[in-house]
Amino acid sequence: MNTIIKNIKIVNEGKTIAGDVLIKEKRIEKISTSPIDVAGEEIDGEGLWLFPGVIDDQVHFREPGFTNKADIATESRAAVAGGTTSFMEMPNTRPQAVTIENLEDKYAIASQNSPANYSFFMGATNDNFNELQKIDRSKVCGIKIFMGSSTGNMLVDDRKTLENIFENLDVLIATHCEDEMTIRNNEKLYWDKYGQDIKFSMHPEIRSVEACYLSSSMAVEMAKKYGTRLHILHLSTEKEISLFNNKIPLKDKRITAEVCVHHLTFTADDYDKLGSKIKCNPAIKYSSDRDALWKALNDDHFDIIATDHAPHTAEEKSGSYFSAPSGLPLVQHSLQQMLEHVRHGMISLERMVEKMSHAPADCFGIKDRGYVREGYFADLVLVDRKRPYTVNKDNILYKCGWSPFEGKTFQSTIVRTMVNGRTAFKDGSIIEGTPGDRMKFHVQ
Repeated sequence: MNTIIKNIKIVNEGKTIAGDVLIKEKRIEKISTSPIDVAGEEIDGEGLWLFPGVIDDQVHFREPGFTNKADIATESRAAVAGGTTSFMEMPNTRPQAVTIENLEDKYAIASQNSPANYSFFMGATNDNFNELQKIDRSKVCGIKIFMGSSTGNMLVDDRKTLENIFENLDVLIATHCEDEMTIRNNEKLYWDKYGQDIKFSMHPEIRSVEACYLSSSMAVEMAKKYGTRLHILHLSTEKEISLFNNKIPLKDKRITAEVCVHHLTFTADDYDKLGSKIKCNPAIKYSSDRDALWKALNDDHFDIIATDHAPHTAEEKSGSYFSAPSGLPLVQHSLQQMLEHVRHGMISLERMVEKMSHAPADCFGIKDRGYVREGYFADLVLVDRKRPYTVNKDNILYKCGWSPFEGKTFQSTIVRTMVNGRTAFKDGSIIEGTPGDRMKFHVQ
């Protein structure tokens, strides 16, 4: 059946136009500034805005192994409710996705349970190089290396091991960069001084600017040495900006960078109110860092906006500094929060769409997604920018049941989300149906 979205403002590829969009089966058949007159289901877009669906390149959906916190079914539904139509999920589950077999098990779960499109990173360890070599680059988004903030064999900070991966694997490598020794030394220093009385506001001092820079700079150094395709996740400091080049277009970059919604939104001043709810790794830092991150995003030092969605239960988060785990749930409200930043002049609407949809597709080489283009998959989100929406317990879809935005009123509402031409979310409700697709990637 045809679907025609009528009289809508389309934000795409740096411009906004008014027109109609014709969807045939999974794909966009036609985009026109004149009325499209064909038979089919009509969606009235009057007063609404149409964006390509958000592609979130960093989420933790916790399945398998930690399904008391979240699972692929619940978090992917929260994603589509927030306008995110595709996600890339991280390997630190139980078992860890560090073998092809364990990785494919996660794809099998998503193929049954996720209304959003999906891909999964394979994790690097200190001894799984042979497994990493088996990756089919056309079907897997990349390799994830925890160069800090991990446990056991997934903490890979041995330089020899890292050099072997950077030199010999022709696949995108995404890194979490914090220097573990610096963090451990800081933790001991603060424990010796404060014991159990460490405040959450000390988190950016323990997981410090220097810890981030030492690790990020080492990753960039090795990527330049070996010509590695490197993507550094969740940059959080002003100091790290100089590591990235904004003088070349994204399509020519071998080293790319991501910034997350929470690092663009909160500062160290917010720990007094939100405490453990915004404890994350790398830490939310200072207002000077946040201001610098915005500048780096707008001048193309940073390429992608993501969430690092990482839920924990409210009970887990209620602990003291050392017992409360790091991470916060964000994927349901990332687009609405970024639209608030648009409203306050921090970024243009067109630039926001570029960083949340176009750039992830280009950065990872995703086939036929991330744009409102004829022939592309109809992954679309319709937004009413004049309808307020208040976050509360009744409309939070995360399995953990809480949000750092609880009680906040956004000035925009997600009206409808379409995945592969099918409505997956409409007017506050998930529309159950065909699961999303496994994303495919261009291999250069």
